[in-house]
Amino acid sequence: QARGKVSEIINGAIVHYRDDLDLQNLIDFGQKEFSCCGGVSYKDWSQNTYFNCTAANPSRERCSVPFSCCLQDANEEAGTRPVVINTMCGQGVQAMSCLEASAFIYTNGCIDKLVNWIHSNLFLLGGIAVGLAIPQLVGILLAQILISQIRYQIKLQLYNQRHWADPWY
Repeated sequence: QARGKVSEIINGAIVHYRDDLDLQNLIDFGQKEFSCCGGVSYKDWSQNTYFNCTAANPSRERCSVPFSCCLQDANEEAGTRPVVINTMCGQGVQAMSCLEASAFIYTNGCIDKLVNWIHSNLFLLGGIAVGLAIPQLVGILLAQILISQIRYQIKLQLYNQRHWADPWY
């Protein structure tokens, strides 16, 4: 189930990569962090309108992949950042074979890597979910207590109004 949901989310994100800057930054971060590209493989980027590898696509990014798929230089791995990032390093790699493309980009997909990360950090994710759920449940409990107190006050007021209006009641 986790693999199916992750596949659905990643493929949807690939399709809408250029539509939302926050989504684009999230995908770029994920691909750099997990050293991966696309869903199952780097060829999944053909699902995106801009990166589609058909002859009818007029985009300058045709048959390319985002720069976050590119292999990191030794400078980047050591922690020193390059002065200029080559954003066109993935140009035309979808037209290459997997072996040729592996010299320039990560060819492995992100789905398996993300599913493995989720499975290895399941207790952490569960702890975060419980940590977020407990304050929500406390808020619901306090809201229910407040509702019952308000109802009690309304009943008390109605009772007092009836008995003050007719002392013989």
